[in-house]
Amino acid sequence: LLLKGEPAVLLDLARRREVLFIGGKGGVGKTSTASALGLRYARGGHRVLLVSTDPAHNIGHIWERTIGDAIVPLWPAPDEAPGRQTQQHEEQHHRGHQQGGHQREEQPGQLDGIEIDPELTIDRHLRQVGSTLKDLMPEHLHRQVDQHLRLSAQSPGTHESAVLERIAGVLEENLGHYDLIVFDTAPTGHTARLMALPEIMSAWTEGLLTRRSAAEKHGAAIHSLAGDDDPESSAGAGRDRRIRAILTQRKQRFERLREVIADSSRCSFVIVLTPERLPVAESIELHEELTRTGVDVGGVVVNRVSPAEAGDFLAARREAELRQLERLRSALPQIPCLQVPLHQEDLVGATALERLGDHFG
Repeated sequence: LLLKGEPAVLLDLARRREVLFIGGKGGVGKTSTASALGLRYARGGHRVLLVSTDPAHNIGHIWERTIGDAIVPLWPAPDEAPGRQTQQHEEQHHRGHQQGGHQREEQPGQLDGIEIDPELTIDRHLRQVGSTLKDLMPEHLHRQVDQHLRLSAQSPGTHESAVLERIAGVLEENLGHYDLIVFDTAPTGHTARLMALPEIMSAWTEGLLTRRSAAEKHGAAIHSLAGDDDPESSAGAGRDRRIRAILTQRKQRFERLREVIADSSRCSFVIVLTPERLPVAESIELHEELTRTGVDVGGVVVNRVSPAEAGDFLAARREAELRQLERLRSALPQIPCLQVPLHQEDLVGATALERLGDHFG
């Protein structure tokens, strides 16, 4: 296990990766770790985007400000009125996209943040699907489309699918603008499923495309045999082309996301845990799932380690923690691991996050 003064696991990963996912069991300090790492790297002169995919959204609480579903500056703190600062930041963000790497090199370090809103994401996703379906179907079926979408909003998998598309969109729009994108993820089970979804969704969409091709060929053969030159048939062929274009676009988006996630030179996952029995067990299982999915686990952060020589109570607790750390080391011998001590104060605000980030190197 890495101890204080040994190589900086997180900063080393940040320097060598474009994307980091920070995850683990609920309540172990994922958001604090993601925020502190983002701030520590930004303080070194880099541009960092911090993205929350957790429905609980604790980034705003830690930074003591409202964030929401659009990119806002977190550090340095805005010096102007909120409305003017946000507008100025959006203009800088747009110019950065237009000018690419040159714009990024000329600017000092900065940390931006965004909280992906699951409900808003699902609403946008289903409205887009509904609009497409209504364009492709006769008007008398539009009410059935609306009813189907209302039911779909509550169906299993809709949340993950919508959030996954939003993650893909965030990466596509911002990978060239930021030096590092850090994702603060939802608790373990949700995140493990999310990491596996790009490949699943790509394969599922490929299946739809294959069936669509078969249907198109079958329909074309029937119309050819019947000598059918009906304009309605031409309209149907046009709808088929639009459906194919939509499915192809989704498939390509999932494939690009999968390429990033599966590329260990660009993306890694950092598991955060506390030195207790259940978090250790869950982290070992998460490592197995991520490895099976093809996701690189670049490091482990053991948070809130009790200090030595701090009384009998904490001494007993530390002994129990050390047993769990030994268990973790035995299960994951090749994964770099950083111990972060228990802090006296709540980790709220940039100053507290800077102190936490100092443990990263």
